[in-house]
Amino acid sequence: MKKLLLAIQFLTIIPVRIKDEVSEKEIAKSTTAFMFVGLFQGIALAGMNYGLEFVFHSDLVIGLLILILVLSNGGFHLDGLSDTFDALAVKSSDNKDSDRQKRLDVMKDASAGPVGVTALIFALGLKYLTLKNISHLSYFTYYSSLIMLPVLPKWTMVMSMFHGKAARQDGLGRIFLNGVRLRDIVISTLILIMLFSTMVLISNRLAPDSQYLFCAVLLSAIYIFCRLCINFFDKKFGGLTGDILGAISEFTEILFLLMVIIWSRLSI
Repeated sequence: MKKLLLAIQFLTIIPVRIKDEVSEKEIAKSTTAFMFVGLFQGIALAGMNYGLEFVFHSDLVIGLLILILVLSNGGFHLDGLSDTFDALAVKSSDNKDSDRQKRLDVMKDASAGPVGVTALIFALGLKYLTLKNISHLSYFTYYSSLIMLPVLPKWTMVMSMFHGKAARQDGLGRIFLNGVRLRDIVISTLILIMLFSTMVLISNRLAPDSQYLFCAVLLSAIYIFCRLCINFFDKKFGGLTGDILGAISEFTEILFLLMVIIWSRLSI
């Protein structure tokens, strides 16, 4: 229960109080509960979509769902996306170490630059357009996408924490990057597979025959994408930070939605 409360505290704006002292090891171990926090968010999105459809037009409903998802995360991941792109906009010189430090310094700046704002606009726009596209597909595809939308980025973050290294030795990101172990990865992956399987079984005949194959392709593609991101950011920053983990989370949401659309087209 303590792991779940810590995960809720770090990933959402829900006010959670933990009376006992929390060690860095316990903070890192809370990653095994990330999947459940994402599941709660996903179920909430699906439920709100069902209720809002009786009141508003579907286009407005999608916009409200994105707003709810952003607010439930406290905008942390979008903030990380903006800071990451602002840092990437730093012009390179012949000194790699100096460039990395400049990028890390820019990332700490509280103000958002034009590149970061542009990244936010494109990220939110792509989510809206992809969800609108998916809403015209089957009920199972749309509602399962809403449920899994907050879940998959949590898995990607845990994978990034395990395979990546800390770019600096301060901040909350360092605790996760230095503390996640293979056991946490195995547990998170098993939980994710269990969620996929349960959703398909509950839906009975509504799920396409190729759903299990899609799940396998999806997880493989996201894992490869995650490793590519880690290698890219390692070259640019010397490792990962909390902001970069947030950016990877945002990337995963968009990649997931795009893959749902691509797979639905190929399955026709």
